[in-house]
Amino acid sequence: MLIRKPQAEAGVSDLSAGSEMLQSSEASPRRAWRAILISLVLALLSGAGGFYASRAGLVTLPFIAAPDASPVPALPSIAYVQIPAIIISLGPAATGRHLKFSAQLETETRHQEEVSLLLPRIVDVLNSYLRAVEPRELEDAGAITRLRGQMLRRIQIVTGEGRVRDLLIAEFVLN
Repeated sequence: MLIRKPQAEAGVSDLSAGSEMLQSSEASPRRAWRAILISLVLALLSGAGGFYASRAGLVTLPFIAAPDASPVPALPSIAYVQIPAIIISLGPAATGRHLKFSAQLETETRHQEEVSLLLPRIVDVLNSYLRAVEPRELEDAGAITRLRGQMLRRIQIVTGEGRVRDLLIAEFVLN
């Protein structure tokens, strides 16, 4: 059985329900903005706190490795042998052009005397090799790397395997 309310009562209750909806709809955007603002402030504070805690070392993260406290190994005993500057004429095709080359040889300290004794032979090998290189090859941007490898190999053949570790080019100027 269904009981009906009289019309007058129904209208009163409809008005009160409508005014409650009106008040809640006006308050709802304010509450939403307030909630968003509070969440943003809390997010910023928690982010800043987390950054400070991790930066200060209060929190260690499992995926970040701790710095190694082991001492740094000592440098090997190395010495450098200076190769005197070499000036090479680039031949008839490059009228009046010259190459000025100077470098140092990296050796172990125990081989420094032996390499110094062989310096005239090293200069001769470098002179012969650089004289044979075409002038257009010298002007190439990647030429220095190729030439360095070729010269180092020739020096290692002259001095004997294991005596010269590296060739350090100090000057490579085309005039």
